[in-house]
Amino acid sequence: MQSGSLYQDKLHVGLIMDGNGRWAERRGLPRCVGHEAGVGTVRRVARAAPGQGIGTLTLYAFSADNWRRPAAEVAGLMGLLRLYLAREVEVLRRDGVRLTVIGRRDRLPGGLAEAIAAAEAATRDGTGLHLRIALDYSARDAILSAARAADPAITREAFERLVTGDGASAVDLVIRTSGEQRLSDFLLWESAYAELHFTPCAWPDFGEAELAAAMTAFRARQRRFGGLPAAA
Repeated sequence: MQSGSLYQDKLHVGLIMDGNGRWAERRGLPRCVGHEAGVGTVRRVARAAPGQGIGTLTLYAFSADNWRRPAAEVAGLMGLLRLYLAREVEVLRRDGVRLTVIGRRDRLPGGLAEAIAAAEAATRDGTGLHLRIALDYSARDAILSAARAADPAITREAFERLVTGDGASAVDLVIRTSGEQRLSDFLLWESAYAELHFTPCAWPDFGEAELAAAMTAFRARQRRFGGLPAAA
C-alpha cells in the first residue's frame, strides 16, 4: 500500500469522465466512438496533470451501476480498457506513472482482472503521478466494505485507508465534465471537503487547457475546512 509520502505534498483530483456517448450522438456516430475518443483524453490529461501540481488523479471510468447499460456497450467499454492496458502500460512506466485500479474485480470479464494486476505491478515504482482508475466502483460499497473490515477501536485515519484501498489522500478537487452536477457515488468519503468544478465540456473534448482552467479556478478559492478565514 502506498504510504502517501510520494504524493502527499501534491493535489489529489477526482475526475468524473462524462459525456462520451452524447458527444458521439451529437455527431451522428455510434456511442462506442465517443468512448474510443475518451481513451485519448485519458492520455492527454494524465500527461498534463503533474504540470498542474497534481500528484494523484482518480478517473471515474465505470460505476457499479453502469452494468445496467446495454450488454454490447458494456462489452465495448471492457474491451477498450483491455486495449488501454495493453498499449499504455509501458508508456506509463516510462513516464513514471503509478497505475492502480479501485473497485470490484470479481465481476470483470475473463482475464481483465489479471491484466489489471499485471499493469499495477509493472508501474508500482512510478513517482511522477498516481493514476487511479475507478472501475466497477461504488463509493457507498467501498465505505460499507471498510466498515465490515473495521474494529471498534479504529481511528478515522485507519478507516480512511480501508476506504481508499490504496492509501490515496483526501481529494482536493472533483471535476465533472459534460455539464452534469452530481457526484454519482464517486469518492464520497474522500471528497468530504473537496472543491467541486462542473464544466459543460464533454470528456472527449477535455484537454490540457480545460484542466488548467479548472486548476486556476480551484486555486482562487479559499479552503477553510470548517474553520474561519486566516487573519490578514
